[in-house]
Amino acid sequence: MWSDFEREVMQRAIEEAKRGRPSPNPRVGAAIVRDGKVISVGHHDRVGEAHAEVDAIQNANGALEGTTLYVTLEPCNHQGRTGPCTEAILDEGIARVVIGCRDPAPHVAGAIDRLKAGGIEVEIGLMEQECTALVADFAKHLRTGLPFVTLKAAVTLDGKIATRTGDSKWITGEEARTETHRMRDESDAILVGVGTVLADDPKLTVRHVAGRDPVRVVLDASLRTPPSAAVLDRAGATGARTLIFHTHDADIARRKVLSGPNVELIAVSRHARGVDLNEVLQVLGERDVVRLLVEGGSHVHGTFLDLGLADRAAIFIAPRIVGDPDAISFAAGSGVDSIERAWRLVRTQVRAFGSDWLISGDFERMQ
Repeated sequence: MWSDFEREVMQRAIEEAKRGRPSPNPRVGAAIVRDGKVISVGHHDRVGEAHAEVDAIQNANGALEGTTLYVTLEPCNHQGRTGPCTEAILDEGIARVVIGCRDPAPHVAGAIDRLKAGGIEVEIGLMEQECTALVADFAKHLRTGLPFVTLKAAVTLDGKIATRTGDSKWITGEEARTETHRMRDESDAILVGVGTVLADDPKLTVRHVAGRDPVRVVLDASLRTPPSAAVLDRAGATGARTLIFHTHDADIARRKVLSGPNVELIAVSRHARGVDLNEVLQVLGERDVVRLLVEGGSHVHGTFLDLGLADRAAIFIAPRIVGDPDAISFAAGSGVDSIERAWRLVRTQVRAFGSDWLISGDFERMQ
């Protein structure tokens, strides 16, 4: 049904969409074609700014009568921070609109009918799976109010994230670490446990690529985070916010010590393995955290798996072997008693970064 050229155009729109950071809005990309040639592309860059369709129209710098617009997500049909994209498309005289996937929860239904009523030919479903994956985080947040959770780690061939002494620098090479920082830039927040803070003293900022720092989240039931921890950024060098989730019975004196500029302490219920992750995710979702990157240690990863709260995994695998049963593994949860019940990734991708490999995919049990 779809030509190779049309797939190439939609792929270009998908790549364009990934340039934007419009959370809590969905990432959307668009491309405009005239006479078999892409004349303009656009994306939704930031919330409150032009949507992808309007951005592509503005970038065309000319008349668009008779052109075809390719867009990854069904155009909006409502007045929000910006006007309805359906009307902008109609005003330009665009003849045909090709849509990757439908809006999972349109504010005002009927966008496709509105375009058709205006004489525009509309087709839906070009690279639908890829376009749907592009807004999976947005769709989950709309449906549940919770963030889309990605577990990220760097492991050896035998699945270790650190030696028995806790040494983990560096399992992967520079190319993989650069990709990690790109993933941080794409995320609204990055989460670790206090064990990682104590062992590695990470900044949890974006450094190897141009981008913005995500909100930093620390799970620290008893408030063991040192006042000098880099994640607190006492000097205000990054301006990134830090949220520390602790239990209601945490020491009041420790709360006062850790409070400060850009640092917020949030009390939640206690869980058998620390703070209640369900409450943590609810709070983050209420604060418009749509994309959550979990770089926690084995305890944190294991808890997310045990509670069924992970949506995706992104695991870098380095060609190294520790060979020690006491070295630290990717996930230390309750686990499963058979391979049949093991967590399985679907829609997987495998990419090389230098000598390392990134395997990513969605958790089948989360669908």
